[in-house]
Amino acid sequence: MTADTASLKTLAEERWNVLVSRRSHVPDASTSGLAVPLNPALLEPGFFYGVKTTKIYCRPRCPSKLARRENVVFFDTIEMARRAGFRPCKRCRPDDASSGTKNDNIIASLCRYIDGCEHIPTLNELSQRCAISPYHLHRLFRERTGLTPRQYANGRRRERLRSELPKSRSVTDALYQSGYNAGSRFYSDSDRTTGMLPTKYRNGGDGVVIRYATGQCSLGRILIAESDRGICAVLFADHDDILRRELTAMFPAAGITEDTESLSDRLRAVTSHIEHPGRIFSLPLDLQGTVFQRRVWQELQTLSPGTTISYADLARRIGSPDAVRAVAGACAANRHAVVIPCHRVLRSDGSISGYRWGVERKKLLIERERQSRIDD
Repeated sequence: MTADTASLKTLAEERWNVLVSRRSHVPDASTSGLAVPLNPALLEPGFFYGVKTTKIYCRPRCPSKLARRENVVFFDTIEMARRAGFRPCKRCRPDDASSGTKNDNIIASLCRYIDGCEHIPTLNELSQRCAISPYHLHRLFRERTGLTPRQYANGRRRERLRSELPKSRSVTDALYQSGYNAGSRFYSDSDRTTGMLPTKYRNGGDGVVIRYATGQCSLGRILIAESDRGICAVLFADHDDILRRELTAMFPAAGITEDTESLSDRLRAVTSHIEHPGRIFSLPLDLQGTVFQRRVWQELQTLSPGTTISYADLARRIGSPDAVRAVAGACAANRHAVVIPCHRVLRSDGSISGYRWGVERKKLLIERERQSRIDD
């Protein structure tokens, strides 16, 4: 199989996962505002699919029953489907730009309106703006984005909070720039959004004390770092100097000190988990990332040792099936090696992709976890 053929096969599998997820996924209300779409333009995936047995092609969100995988082919454009001898579906009307695109444009317009609002608009306000009943709008918005309008608005407001804190003159300025009109609501949201108090986050971790310890494991040298809120980094490298430089780069304004004695139990727990992945393992974590990244990391923590998942499946599980690249970016941004098991994410064809601490370490971790599961 050539590289081009393998790439096309992977793309086809990712598109198939999108079709499956759009028919089976029901957004979890507990993830309110977390799985925020990266861009309103992604509301409709940029491809069409055809069914070989009927010679009909459809939009990805067509309500028709999905055919068997072996009978489904994919097209980048309508013209490609036509040249292959397929005719348009009468239910989703992929050749009628006014049918599906109209609703997509309405939701995309509302997303932009919400993004620009200084307050969280009510459902009635949005309904009046687009001349659609509140009930129908609520259903349509959730169908297109995987979120309710309020969940989307809350997620965007939290993203603005993270963006405004580093550049605002004060936390109060960031509060109002982000759309918060009550200090109590701001502080309750900021703590779970940034992973630390807002003033400290704004100052690049200034005033935060981070203790660390290094040790040896079968994957090389390991560093574990802890703030007053929990483990803020678990890193691998070949030498301690590299580990210390990476930690300093992550928290340039923090007070960093070595504390091997008090962190010995934490270090032992992490290394034991590496060598014996089947054991029960739980540590308090200080997670610092965007709303989307934190949602990805939380989902990764539900994966048991010895199991793997594709980037496309992970995107589907968090309710953002079109955000495969963003999911990969969140995995790459993970600072908690092994503790947040991003090493369990593979390409759609099952092959091993990049890993922040080296592909060889990723291979060893996956193989060890699989063997541990067999032994159990």
